Amino acid sequence: MIPNEFDYVRPSSVDDAVAALTEGGDDAKIITGGQSLLPLLRVRLANPSVLVDCGRIEEMRGVADAGATLLIGAATTHHDVMHSPLVKEHAGLLAAATATVADPQIRHRGTFGGSLAHADPAGDLPTVALALDCVMIAAGPNGRREIPASSFFVDYFTPALEWDEVLVAVRVPKLKISDGWGFHYEKFHRTAQSWAMVGVAAAVRRSNGSIAEARIGLTNMGPTPLRAAATEAALAGAAATESAVATAAERAAEGTSPTSELHAQADYREHLARVLTKRSVLAAGGVG
Repeated sequence: MIPNEFDYVRPSSVDDAVAALTEGGDDAKIITGGQSLLPLLRVRLANPSVLVDCGRIEEMRGVADAGATLLIGAATTHHDVMHSPLVKEHAGLLAAATATVADPQIRHRGTFGGSLAHADPAGDLPTVALALDCVMIAAGPNGRREIPASSFFVDYFTPALEWDEVLVAVRVPKLKISDGWGFHYEKFHRTAQSWAMVGVAAAVRRSNGSIAEARIGLTNMGPTPLRAAATEAALAGAAATESAVATAAERAAEGTSPTSELHAQADYREHLARVLTKRSVLAAGGVG
């Protein structure tokens, strides 16, 4: 199909982008890589009056060292995120998960911030942002504000952004391998490029033969990305053994609300969550 008619603007600064959104009204849309929005435009599930292209705003691109965190511009492509030396050193879970996003073409065009703002519960990167306790930086007519990942994903395809706000950057806490952290992201999907039926993002810190801390995010187990809180609690201070991990992983689906659809029923998703959580924690913790 052919999209409906719309205006197109390409601002050169965040302030100009906010002004363009405000002028365009609540049916204006931001586009950066366009890998999520363009398919919606083609089938007319999205009908914006104006597209505000933020893909070339310099402030919104790149990865920077900001002390205890990395600052990643929202318009930074998946390719640039996964190949950033800073991300590889300080945010290994993000690098690992980004490498699984779709295919090389999409990774070269799609953006980190676009994936987060799209807020698809089947998306890989929202889950990682939640597991890592990332903080989103949004700009609007009233200035800038920071939104923790735990509050950012509100519902299906619904981020905690006002219609006139732009997601500018993301603060990613540093979790270094030298501090005992290990990472793994694993998902189950029907084909190489399809969305995950279920995915698990695990960051595990070992100390003196035990699991000191575990951060576990679940993909596609509810209307938003979720933390496997019961498993995280069970792993804290547990022995770094396969049996301890297996016991904790049995609680991975607690508090989730997966849907049933053509490709997977809810109970099957719960089973996948338990299996993939065990695999991810074992791999991240270097157990076995």
